[in-house]
Amino acid sequence: MRKMKDFIVAGKDIFIGLEDSKRSWKISCRSERMEVHYASMPAEYEILRNYLRKNYPGCKIKIMYEAGFKGFGLYHRLVKDGHECVVTPPNKVTQEKDSRVKTDKIDCRRLAINLENGDFKSCHIPDEELMADRQISRTLMAMQKNITRTRNQIRKFLELHWVGEDFPAGAWSKSDYDRLMELELGGKLGLCLNKLKETLQYFLEVKKQLEKELKALTEKDRYVSTFKAIESAPGIGWFTAIRLVLELGDDLSRFKDGKHFASYTGLTGSEFSTGETVRRGHITRQGPRHVRSWLIECSWMAKSRDPVLLDKYNGVLQRSGSKKKAIVAVARKLAVRLWRCAVTGEAYTVGLVET
Repeated sequence: MRKMKDFIVAGKDIFIGLEDSKRSWKISCRSERMEVHYASMPAEYEILRNYLRKNYPGCKIKIMYEAGFKGFGLYHRLVKDGHECVVTPPNKVTQEKDSRVKTDKIDCRRLAINLENGDFKSCHIPDEELMADRQISRTLMAMQKNITRTRNQIRKFLELHWVGEDFPAGAWSKSDYDRLMELELGGKLGLCLNKLKETLQYFLEVKKQLEKELKALTEKDRYVSTFKAIESAPGIGWFTAIRLVLELGDDLSRFKDGKHFASYTGLTGSEFSTGETVRRGHITRQGPRHVRSWLIECSWMAKSRDPVLLDKYNGVLQRSGSKKKAIVAVARKLAVRLWRCAVTGEAYTVGLVET
């Protein structure tokens, strides 16, 4: 005997909300303004693919899930199989104001309802080529963390055993590395120190190789235009410029204007206002944290080279008395100008006052 859902969904549009977790997927399937099926399955793509083929042949399937720790691999697989897919930011999912219960089952049903109603915002999905190139930059960041961690282990090791060598807690110069490599200890302490030095050398060599790969990406056809536009800005060298391109994408025209781009980087102030009450708070901090950090770091150098940015810094500093707020304001202005350069393909003009 055929199930009722077989008659309801035959040849119809299917809207599926998928709640993604590490070991299992919860999915709610809707059609004609009603839930026709709810299922739970292991988080394996082949199982999901077989489920869709078996239960909804001849149907147009549209799936939505929240962006999470697994990235966009599921999106690319679904699209390759001919399904329409939406990835939505977790903080943009519509919820009832009085909802005090949250489960995976409730979440997947909410996603399905939002998808069917068209009540959602979607993430920008990078293509697989960009994702692979971007991983060079992100692996490089991981290597730098490993280098810093290993340096600290060595420094604390030497302090613990009163070796007498003094190494800085922050960045090391070439002379510091040379001094470490020449340092020799006897016995078991020497064995431990040599192993730590070998680990440090390995991470340094990997970092060097990744930087070489990153440098080669600056000449790749799809990135070169945006890269040159961003690199033309004061305070931004090739290293930061290519990493910004890889994180933000080579086509920034997807942002409506510079303000929307600055909002994406999380450099726009938050606001909680109602009626006659206006309350403004800290920056939203949405978007990639490392991108925001790079822009702020570059702003310290940029303001000393561009009088317009310096004027912005001094104005905010005078009003607020906070260097932190002032440099964030400069970073936001720099982000707006970078967007304009990237979209128009024009080089950054120092001292240009925006009207």
